[in-house]
Amino acid sequence: MSKTLFIRAITKFLAGLLMVAALLFIPAGTWDYPQGWLLLGILFVPMFVAGLVMMKKNPELLKKRLNVKEEESEQRLVILFSGIMFLAAFVSAGLSYRHQWLMLPPLVSILAAVVFLAAYALYAEVLRENTYLSRTVEVQEDQKVIDTGLYGIVRHPMYMVTVILFLAMPLVLGSVISFVIMLLYIPIIVRRIRNEEMVLAEGLSGYRQYMEKVKYRLIPFVW
Repeated sequence: MSKTLFIRAITKFLAGLLMVAALLFIPAGTWDYPQGWLLLGILFVPMFVAGLVMMKKNPELLKKRLNVKEEESEQRLVILFSGIMFLAAFVSAGLSYRHQWLMLPPLVSILAAVVFLAAYALYAEVLRENTYLSRTVEVQEDQKVIDTGLYGIVRHPMYMVTVILFLAMPLVLGSVISFVIMLLYIPIIVRRIRNEEMVLAEGLSGYRQYMEKVKYRLIPFVW
């Protein structure tokens, strides 16, 4: 285990935890925001466990997942828009709780949490299937096309799972306004996928054939 990698991973983890907590609880004006605590639990506890597993089993994959520096200008715009969307969604959820704007019943939060955790399990499966997954759009050295498991159903199972995760988040928080904001993730991820496929088709051997074999990008029988 690399000490440097561990420090980098735990620093990013704690920074993310503190940032999300601040974006939720400061606008809420209280620590007594049960849906906020629920989201923090189902988001960061599995994340911490997954980080430990990757640290032990596949530190190279963890290193790739920690890298967020995009070389593609198109993808830098995607990251910027995504950041603004998350900021607005979390702050609006906190404000909605403070002022009770269009809040959903607690049962919705619980059901959304179950969906979120199920999607997290799929996320782990995607990481297991594809060790080339980084958080940036790139063609890596010796990279091969993965066409088994979920990759035999859609070309971008990771993005399919993130759509479920991100749309479940505002429902866990109980905020209709936050959910509407998070819907913006759909056109954002469509833009990212189009650019990523262009990069992979040009630089990854066999990817064009894979695109012909697996027709659907994100949702089976839809797109």
